[in-house]
Amino acid sequence: MVDGMERRRFLQLTGGAAMAGPLPAWAEVGANLPVVALIGAGPEQGATARVGSLRDGIKQAGLVEGKDYRLTMRFANGDYARLQEYVKELEGSKPRIFVVLGGGVALVHQLAPNTPIVFTSIAIDPVAIGWAESYAKPGGLITGNVQNALGGWEGVFTKLLGFFKEMVPNLTRLALLELEGNLKLWGDLPQKISEQRGIEISTYPLQTVSDIADAIAAGQRDGVSAFYPSTDARLTPHIPQIVAFLSKTGKPSCGPYPAWARAGLLMSYSTDWEDQARRAGGQVAHILRGAKPGDLPIEQASKFTLVINQKTAKTLGLVVPATLLGLADEVIE
Repeated sequence: MVDGMERRRFLQLTGGAAMAGPLPAWAEVGANLPVVALIGAGPEQGATARVGSLRDGIKQAGLVEGKDYRLTMRFANGDYARLQEYVKELEGSKPRIFVVLGGGVALVHQLAPNTPIVFTSIAIDPVAIGWAESYAKPGGLITGNVQNALGGWEGVFTKLLGFFKEMVPNLTRLALLELEGNLKLWGDLPQKISEQRGIEISTYPLQTVSDIADAIAAGQRDGVSAFYPSTDARLTPHIPQIVAFLSKTGKPSCGPYPAWARAGLLMSYSTDWEDQARRAGGQVAHILRGAKPGDLPIEQASKFTLVINQKTAKTLGLVVPATLLGLADEVIE
């Protein structure tokens, strides 16, 4: 169980997000070059590989950083209240393009309506919410790539549950730990899962990230079979603490991204973020060369990553089927 002292400690940790530091020294080089402004809702530490892949994608398209463009970055560390400040700051540099890692596209477009946007790895449908006219020809100033062909989380989440149930045969009730503002994005998926797979999705809404300890405790009291934390970037800086809470329940949990499984959850299944960031880099290069964002198709994910934590499985007394081990891209021993 999550005790009071641990909960108070978590509340202290989530009381405020870290401010991003000053722009790195290389950002001052080539002041007259076109600016690519990158905004991340999560922590910088968790985005290192994706930023590297973005740079690789631009380089593979023939453009050189410091010669053909200049990259500036800001990371909100899970604090969406900071995003507005950072977007305004980056917009002040008159960027040629905004690159958005995950959440924040709507805010960037609101505050910088005349600046092209390339998003990567979003879990919502950009056509359904009005950012684009179609996937093939978005129109307007926004393009990028999504987590699956539908643009939503449904396909990836459904496949994750299929893998998860192979490891947890008695899975009948899954606790969804989700921020209240995101609940509408799930639509009727919980009902579909119940009807098609016989797994009840019980939602435990969070007003803030600090509510998660109480939500986990409530799920445990209700006798859920397992837990699933939100994909929201506001949880990312607190993954170690959240995983610690979940591990004390003695119940299996699956996560939306590799960082969750690496931190101790039983498994994760997601798109390959680095591959998508690399592809976003190619789109950035096209726009820097004069292409219109609205003419660049919104791309769907083509690579996915399954991570299994064998150590956690042993702790829970679960056996990982050989078929899953064969499918896994990463096994944590």
